[in-house]
Amino acid sequence: MILIIDFGSQFNQLIARRVRECHVDCPIESPAIGMDEIRKLNPEGIILSGGPSSIYEKGSPKIDKAVFDLNIPILGICYGMQFMVDALGGNVKNAKKREYGFAELTAKKATGLFKKVSRTTQTWMSHGDSIVKLPRGFTITASTRNTKIAAAANAKRKMYGLQFHPEVEHTLKGKTMLRNFLFDVCGCKRSWTMKSFARESIADIKALVDGKKVVLGLSGGVDSSVAALLIHKAVGKNLTCIFVDNGLLRKDEAQQLKKTLKQHLKMNIRFVSAKNKFLNPLAGITDPEKKRNIIGRVVMDVFEAEAKKIKDAEFLGQGTLYPDVIESVSAFGGPTSVIKSHHNVGGLPKKMKLKLVEPLRYLFKDDVRKLGSEIGLPEDLIWRQPFPGPGLAIRIIGEVTRSRLAILRDVDAVLLEEIRQNGYYRKLWQSFAVLLPIKSVGIMGDSRTYENIVAIRAVTSRDAMTADWARLPHQLLGKMSNRIINEVRGVNRVVYDISSKPPSTIEWE
Repeated sequence: MILIIDFGSQFNQLIARRVRECHVDCPIESPAIGMDEIRKLNPEGIILSGGPSSIYEKGSPKIDKAVFDLNIPILGICYGMQFMVDALGGNVKNAKKREYGFAELTAKKATGLFKKVSRTTQTWMSHGDSIVKLPRGFTITASTRNTKIAAAANAKRKMYGLQFHPEVEHTLKGKTMLRNFLFDVCGCKRSWTMKSFARESIADIKALVDGKKVVLGLSGGVDSSVAALLIHKAVGKNLTCIFVDNGLLRKDEAQQLKKTLKQHLKMNIRFVSAKNKFLNPLAGITDPEKKRNIIGRVVMDVFEAEAKKIKDAEFLGQGTLYPDVIESVSAFGGPTSVIKSHHNVGGLPKKMKLKLVEPLRYLFKDDVRKLGSEIGLPEDLIWRQPFPGPGLAIRIIGEVTRSRLAILRDVDAVLLEEIRQNGYYRKLWQSFAVLLPIKSVGIMGDSRTYENIVAIRAVTSRDAMTADWARLPHQLLGKMSNRIINEVRGVNRVVYDISSKPPSTIEWE
């Protein structure tokens, strides 16, 4: 097992993902963890993650320096490396020239972390500080044109530092470097699997819930469905799922999901119609964060109202994934930069009457799909494209009204029909339409129109941490545009979003 210390990097779960891909367990803990707790965990090695802070800033995250006296192999990545250098007597300063993006790395020798790595290789940098002096016993092991100390090591003490990010796809040999640390340096064994994760999660849920009752918000998406089935396997009839029709769903979605959920998930499911409870407070609201917080608040109000009907309900189950967590807040309340709040993260009231059960909190979407397959979830639920908790409310830019919802539902139905018929549904991470808050002039039947503009968004991705716009055939885009304009009253222009994440996000709000 490898212990990961979270210094607030938005990539730190990618580190865990790469470690898991090597079939090694890797819990993530806060820098506040004590040395006694680390000794109890008894990890084969420790990885110090990156983070957005500067080591010399007041309040920057730090772990007890005694971690370096535990005689455990340690790998510091980016900020983690800078913390290690600073803690052991080296020096870190603000760089004269910051380094972001691709960088060609030159390794001194093909040893240590660079075993089976060519002398020059492509890496991904993201830092505004640089190490100017190494601690005693450390040597430089790799450099870039801009960064002299791009990697360093004290092989005798089994301490290694990488200024770049080996966990991201852009670092071409990053997985090899991590494997070298796991197996050559730490001596880990390949024993972690999704089957073992499922088994341990079920045991953990049993222990946490301890015979009490759980309510879970079931949307019909893969996240909530996998969470529901996992919790059901742990607590059985003590789980009650609540499906809420919030009035923000896609066309006929409530009816279709009701049929699918009842057919495949043989558990307690309550269907609640609460359209007005969501739509009324959204009237006149245009700010996306206010929308999300309103929806999050109403979600919790509805769940708590339903929970009161279930005697002794003490827990709320959620299908929260790691990308949701890191786009809202740091996984441990740390210094991760907030990108946007999520309905099941940022919208939770401070005094929630139900305790949370989030078994997927440190998984990515493809991890969840593997888990769903492992525990027996049907294929049609496993491969359902992600749909945001706030629903169409965040795909309507500006005010959410019943008339605008009706337009977007019809547009979305046409889009998804074409995506499915042309064999792209499983190939795309997400495909959806966005209703813009502006109108444009058009001509229909020799008459002037002044109608809504719709944007089509289709992206490819592996985990939603990064995404690229899908190169859909022009013929397919043309057909979708033609059908939308001709079949949906109120739309006279369609545009295609060709931005990637980053710098954009997948959803528009």
